[in-house]
Formats: sequence, structure tokens, C-alpha cells
Amino acid sequence: MGRGRVQLKRIENKINRQVTFSKRRSGLMKKAHEISVLCDAEVALIIFSTKGKLFEYSNDSCMERILERYERYSYTERQLLANDNESTGSWTLEHAKLKARVEVLQRNQRHYMGEDLQSLSLKELQNLEQQLDSALKHIRSRKNQVMYESISELQKKDKALQEQNNLLAKKVKEKENAVAQQAQLEHVQEQRLNSSSSLLPRALQSLNFGSGSNYQAIRSSEGIPGDNQQYGDETPTPHRPNMLLPAWIVRHLNE
Repeated sequence: MGRGRVQLKRIENKINRQVTFSKRRSGLMKKAHEISVLCDAEVALIIFSTKGKLFEYSNDSCMERILERYERYSYTERQLLANDNESTGSWTLEHAKLKARVEVLQRNQRHYMGEDLQSLSLKELQNLEQQLDSALKHIRSRKNQVMYESISELQKKDKALQEQNNLLAKKVKEKENAVAQQAQLEHVQEQRLNSSSSLLPRALQSLNFGSGSNYQAIRSSEGIPGDNQQYGDETPTPHRPNMLLPAWIVRHLNE
């Protein structure tokens, strides 16, 4: 038959209780040593017997250092728990405060809009009226300031546009003067050219006439008959002076 399950309860027999304590204490210390070696853990074991006798075990680390570490860890845990509780309480209180403030602001906004005024007393209505008057004065002052700034800005833009317009008008006038001077210069040159063209044929005609007369006089003085005498009634050929004309005169004649 197998061994039955032992019920965990206080052993009434004093001797049996002492024997069991001794055996279980040794086994517990053995297990603590095994876990410290196998898992490279810091283990501290403290046991007090019914008579108040102390039994302890610690691995290579000092028992006091392990206990100090335990105290620091426990204190930190307690502080975190306390801070969490305080934070929860403070957040709850802050939420309540903010909610109340939002309600007050919403009520004041309705009052400023002229709503829910039945619950206000005479003094509260007077205070509300003063606040509205003060706010209206600030609004009008700000509006006048914005309008003045806008007018100043428009005046600056108008001045800049006028200066730009004057500059463009000056450039246009200078361009027109230049075009007029160029046209006048071309007109003067054209007049000079026409005058030269009209005087050139007269000069050539006078030159031809003078040369022909001299030529006829020379033939008469030498006893040579003239063109009409030599050819009888035939029409005389035009006389061409035996002289060279400059190239620019010939070019004008051809034109």
C-alpha cells in the first residue's frame, strides 16, 4: 500500500513536534543552499523555534547586506504604493476642481450672452453690467487701433504706388522726348538730302551750258563750221562735254 497524504496541522505531541522541526529545518536549509548554487541567487533564511532560538542561512553574501537590500526594496515598494494612492486621490480631487470650474465658466458665458439671468440678484446684475461695459470699451479700443493700423498701412502703400507712378511717368516722358528728337533729326537729314538733290541738276545744267558755249566759240575762232553748218538741216546731236564727273554726282543722276 502507498503512503497516505499527511494532513498539515499542528503536531500535538511535543517530542514528535521537535523531531519534525529538526528534520524539516535541515531539509529547508539544504533546499536554500541548492537554489543558491544552481540558480546563482542570493538566499537568506531565518527560522525561529517555538522556544525563540534563531536558525539562519545565507549563501556567500553577507546576511546583513541581503537584509539591507530587502529593506530598501520593501521601502521602495511601500513608497510606490503610497504614491499611487496619493496620486489617485489627488487626481480625483483635481478632476472635481476642474469640473466645478468648467461649470462656473459655462454659467458665466451664458450670463454674458444674456441667458439664465433670473437667478441673479441686483448686485450680481450690476457687476455683470460693469464687466460687459469694461469688455466693450476694450473691444472698441482694440477695434480703433486695428483700423488706425490698417489706414496707416494703406497710406504707405498709396505713397509707394504714387512714387512708382511718378517714376514710370518720368520714364515715359523721357522716352517720348527721345523719340521726338530722333524724328526731328531724321526730318532735318531728309530736308538736307532733298535740298542737295534739287541743287545738283541746276549745277550740272549750268555746267553743261557753259561748256557748250565755250566749245562753239572755240570752233568758230578756228574756222570750223558749227554743227548746223556741217550737217545742213539735220538735227544736231546733243553735245556731251568732254569731262569726267565725280562718282557721287553720277549716282544722284542715275537715281
